[in-house]
Amino acid sequence: MQQSQNDVQVWALRVPGVSSSSLDLSSLDEEERRRMDAFVRDTDRVRYGFAHVALRTILADLTGSAPALLRFDRASCPCCGGPHGRPVLTSSPLEFSLSYSRDLVVVGAASDPVGVDVEPAPELEVAEQLAKALHPAECEEVEAALPEDRPAVFARLWARKEAYLKGLGTGLGRDAAADDVRGDLPGWCLTDLPVDSGYAAALAVGSPTPCTVGFHRVLPR
Repeated sequence: MQQSQNDVQVWALRVPGVSSSSLDLSSLDEEERRRMDAFVRDTDRVRYGFAHVALRTILADLTGSAPALLRFDRASCPCCGGPHGRPVLTSSPLEFSLSYSRDLVVVGAASDPVGVDVEPAPELEVAEQLAKALHPAECEEVEAALPEDRPAVFARLWARKEAYLKGLGTGLGRDAAADDVRGDLPGWCLTDLPVDSGYAAALAVGSPTPCTVGFHRVLPR
């Protein structure tokens, strides 16, 4: 698959209900295997292993490399300059982002800096408490919603914020209240992604011009 300029590809995948011993993990490197084995619960091992195998499979298809031969590094952190910014491929300029939560995995790839995030809608009390850390205008939007709608409103805003911060490479090293992500931001396009009910997902692309987004929904109907 060829990745053209301003072309963004996003995949949403379902984590299979299997044991970790059933997964083909042959493409993972030693560090990924170590991280996977560190999880106590097998469901967490399955989620991590499946997500990282899926990422390698997608990136291999886009770059023409074998999944097991892909090598990753970290860009410099925009906040402190340390080696813990957004993940990058060592052998390709292709940008990518990975997010997973519960039984959903989202992968994004683009020629520009990109971030994706998927979030489950939290309980009402949690949404109301965490909303206080958002930009004042975002917090107002959560508070203005009907109580039954506030978890979904918060999850949408939080997914957009996490996607943007991952695209920047700062993560939550940047104050969650610093940016209003209800619309696009200077130099960045933010898009909600159509995933399962009970989740919110978002894409952020560091491009000054609109992007064409190809969304691949690999989920049971």
